[in-house]
Amino acid sequence: MPETKTKDYSNLYVPGAIIIAGIIIGISLIAALSPATGAPGGGGTAAKDADIADVEIAGLPFIGAENAPAVMAYWSDYQCPFCKAFEVGGVEGIPNPAVLPVLIKDYVDTGKLKVVFKDFAFLSEDSTTAALYGRAVWELYPQKYWEWREAMYHAQDEEHAGFGDEASIVALTKKITGIDSAAVKAKVAGKTADYMLAIEADKAEAGEFGINGTPGFVTGKTLLPGFMELAQFKTAIEEQL
Repeated sequence: MPETKTKDYSNLYVPGAIIIAGIIIGISLIAALSPATGAPGGGGTAAKDADIADVEIAGLPFIGAENAPAVMAYWSDYQCPFCKAFEVGGVEGIPNPAVLPVLIKDYVDTGKLKVVFKDFAFLSEDSTTAALYGRAVWELYPQKYWEWREAMYHAQDEEHAGFGDEASIVALTKKITGIDSAAVKAKVAGKTADYMLAIEADKAEAGEFGINGTPGFVTGKTLLPGFMELAQFKTAIEEQL
């Protein structure tokens, strides 16, 4: 596990955005995930009913056919163990089998479902760093985004230490053939302000639907506020087909 190193964020973060993110982290950790389901705990009232037609998905990372008949928006945090469990599994204390691989096999690979990835970076500073790098990878190497994303989740360890700082993310990115990690790092440095605005917009939008933690999903007119059972995802998707 790489040691946490002293990091130079002088050109990486917008000070005001980081202060706001710190406040959000404190509030969000109080309303933390339910250990049983991964669903957000605490209060929060949805400002509008769930409807994928109301979710901003233009320009965001996705897998599946561009014009798939069903669309699922998925809010996540690269430091979230429930997101890792949902995507790749193998998380101690979360016995639920991974759901996303089954959805990919049954719906994405068959052209029925498009999964759009949205940021809800709230657990730590590393969450924000990863979200920034995810945006840059998608912008520069969209064909490599999925491989990079899955590598990130396989590498995830502790929420607030270990893997996830800039140095470890750059090291992981270097290992993926077809990605120039230096170009990705430069893109992050040059577009931090723009990316931060988009990241905060994703999080604010999640709140409008009543999503207070990760993972969270909207598909069709169904809100799935956490790591739910596979059958619940399939029902919501089938309703659109």
